[in-house]
Amino acid sequence: MTAETSQTLDRGLRVLKLLADTDHGLTVTELSNKLGVNRTVVYRLLATLEQHALVRRDLGGRARVGLGVLRLGRQVHPLVREAALPALRSLAEDIGATAHLTLVDGSDALAVAVVEPTWTDYHVAYRAGFRHSLDRGAAGRAILTARQKTVGHPGYTLTQGELEAGACGAAAPLVGVSGVEGSVGVVMLADAVPERVGPRVLDAAREVADALR
Repeated sequence: MTAETSQTLDRGLRVLKLLADTDHGLTVTELSNKLGVNRTVVYRLLATLEQHALVRRDLGGRARVGLGVLRLGRQVHPLVREAALPALRSLAEDIGATAHLTLVDGSDALAVAVVEPTWTDYHVAYRAGFRHSLDRGAAGRAILTARQKTVGHPGYTLTQGELEAGACGAAAPLVGVSGVEGSVGVVMLADAVPERVGPRVLDAAREVADALR
């Protein structure tokens, strides 16, 4: 802590992080032990966070993340999209294919940013807001592969015809970005993904990850 920071706010944020890291919630005593403060301080922190719907307590008294966090989370997508657009534009123009940033939304892959190339005669129409299951398409499969941390994997995923007949895709996961799980990829009309596309998509994913850190 420094003179410019708020100890109370710091503790409140630490409470939210601790609750976000557990599926079953935490008691006042558990939070007190983890924070190294007395129970009275924890009660005050929880009461304040409850007023803003950021924390809720169940019938057993265990504290959990509240629905108010979802309202804050909805504002993340525009910020992430803005940060990713330069790398997506460069990727789309370089490859001549539709580039996209996809984030995890529950059990789905959700396209939150899409950039189409300006110089091609035709390309795949792919819109922000398009969603599909994580186990279909390059964007979702790249995310699942990153979760498994497969040794020896090239870092990118290629698919053919999984979401649209005649279209193929390449995607690479965002790595090292706290709180964001997603991938960067391209989709194109082709029989197979050209050899240079996978490494280029991987570079773009690294650029987006750097922009988000």
